Amino acid sequence: MFFVDTLELTGLGNRSYLAGGAESAVAIDPPRDIDRVLAAAARRGVRIAYVAETHVHNDYVTGGLELARVSGARYLVPADASVAYARTAVSDGDTVAVDDGLVLRAVATPGHTPHHTSYVLEDAGRSVAAFTGGSLLIGTVGRPDLVEPRLTERLARAQHASAHRLAGLLDDDVPVLPTHGFGSFCSSSQAEGDATTIGAERRGNEALTKDVSTFVADLLPQLEDVPAYYAHMAPVNAAGPAPIDLTPPEPADADELAARLAAGEWVVDLRNRVAFADGHLAGAFNFEGDGKPATYLAWLIPWGKPVTLLAETAEQIADAQRELARVGIDRPAASATGDPRGWVREGETPRSFPRAAFADLADVLGRDGQPVVLDVRRDSERKTGYVSGSVHVPIHELHGRLDEVPPGTVWVHCAGGMRAAIAASLLDAAGRDVVAVDDGFDAAEEAGLELVRPDGRA
Repeated sequence: MFFVDTLELTGLGNRSYLAGGAESAVAIDPPRDIDRVLAAAARRGVRIAYVAETHVHNDYVTGGLELARVSGARYLVPADASVAYARTAVSDGDTVAVDDGLVLRAVATPGHTPHHTSYVLEDAGRSVAAFTGGSLLIGTVGRPDLVEPRLTERLARAQHASAHRLAGLLDDDVPVLPTHGFGSFCSSSQAEGDATTIGAERRGNEALTKDVSTFVADLLPQLEDVPAYYAHMAPVNAAGPAPIDLTPPEPADADELAARLAAGEWVVDLRNRVAFADGHLAGAFNFEGDGKPATYLAWLIPWGKPVTLLAETAEQIADAQRELARVGIDRPAASATGDPRGWVREGETPRSFPRAAFADLADVLGRDGQPVVLDVRRDSERKTGYVSGSVHVPIHELHGRLDEVPPGTVWVHCAGGMRAAIAASLLDAAGRDVVAVDDGFDAAEEAGLELVRPDGRA
């Protein structure tokens, strides 16, 4: 008998896996916070005999090196990956015995990276699971443009070939268990569903239903902007990440918070966007702890800038600290809990700004003509339609382009509200009058707003 346990990393849109038998197991693409993997192994009553990486990751800091050290496991890393630490190099076709009758086989699947390797779990000689990392995902493949722009087309072709190789090796009923693709920006596109098999991918994955030239021609224009922090992940992973440190940050009072803001540091309020809009420390930025704080904060912040975290509870600080450590933002400079009344100095009051719906924007347009409407969605989203007359600055570019936002009160929107809240906090911290549109974009048309369609027509 064998088992496969899935460890969800919802904030990053990734999964890690623990697979094994009665006595021992292998951990695949583990997160930096290895306590989760160790706890999963303890629940199963197994020792971790192997830690396997599918590739040198571009989107998070791996816990593989530290997990192997702590558990005494052999650390399996693709042979062609350039790393600075001792590992067990694996090449195409290599196998290791995980448990009695349970074998892990390496399958070279270049494309997401040149050295990418998938792993097939075999029970008594029968393939029972395919851990595909950033190769074959659910309905798509891992993006091929994260290594080197000049290699993108070549790697896209390699992704097509790797998908066909996996489909040729494995039976229809074999589960496909990717690391990326659950909201991760390492995915070439986002697909529906959270489980799949080789057979399902044969029928629905464009890498398997299109010829290579058509696949590449269709894939490359779909690739979104690469999160800025990705540039720091692969070098950290290749060098060998330091162990995670989740000890609580030092508490900060109102005077220290003011001093950190005056020094140009980032003070990040993790509360939900409704609470932030109602009252917040002037100069703080809002990255909801229940959203994707690691992805968007790491994308926007100048790398290495000190971060102080604000939240209602110590537990919320700890959760965010764990998320941020997964992407290499270590050791918050300080933290504070409670509410804005305790974060402002004596004689000061919290700032606030209004929230609204698209119907409110339609009313304002009807009465007051043309306020500043700022769209912070990605380019691909805007191409599907946008509010006529709106200004477009994607959220990940806004901090460096605030001076491009026209004067006046800014009504800022995204597709659902979370990114608009981030943008509103950036504008508010810069002293702008802002209204956060906390509404789904579908409501814009329902409210009677004039939309420009992809063909340029309203």
